Amino acid sequence: MLIEPTALPDVFILTPRRFGDDRGWFTETWSAARMAEAGLDLPWVQDNHSMSAEAGTLRGLHYQAPPRAQDKLVRCSRGAIFDVAVDFRVGSPTFGKWVGVDLTPANGRQLLVPKGFLHGFVTREPNTEVQYKCTDLYSPEYDGAVRWDDPDIGIDWGLSGLPILSVKDQAAGLLREVRSPFVRGLT
Repeated sequence: MLIEPTALPDVFILTPRRFGDDRGWFTETWSAARMAEAGLDLPWVQDNHSMSAEAGTLRGLHYQAPPRAQDKLVRCSRGAIFDVAVDFRVGSPTFGKWVGVDLTPANGRQLLVPKGFLHGFVTREPNTEVQYKCTDLYSPEYDGAVRWDDPDIGIDWGLSGLPILSVKDQAAGLLREVRSPFVRGLT
């Protein structure tokens, strides 16, 4: 597995090796033993799968607060997404900074988004499916969001118009209005 650092500490792009023949290919998307050897010893407890019918569907920027904070390992199994992580750790030198990566079935890339980071993605194609692992169960009482178009973050989503948003994402507050529950070094 190729593990690439990003401009944000603790956020990694993981690209599993593919083994192909005339039938297609096989890949191991996660191996606890191999990842532990690389210092990524994460206890996955929930797998999620979403489908977005329309291109331009934006989900995010989401977080789940402690004590139910989640690490996420995100991959696109159909279609294409632009996946984003934003540092949301108070006291971090990269607080409010973001990194984005294109995830597609063809490139096989996955984004590891650790606790303390906001997460979101926008679909590039219709009928896009995203699968992701989480290190804690979903807990609505600890669920939170920051606006996708926050000017202090300045994410370039590559959109030509307005995205399709959930009611929750439409109501999300700005970074300067949302109190982060994460402190660098304590997440």
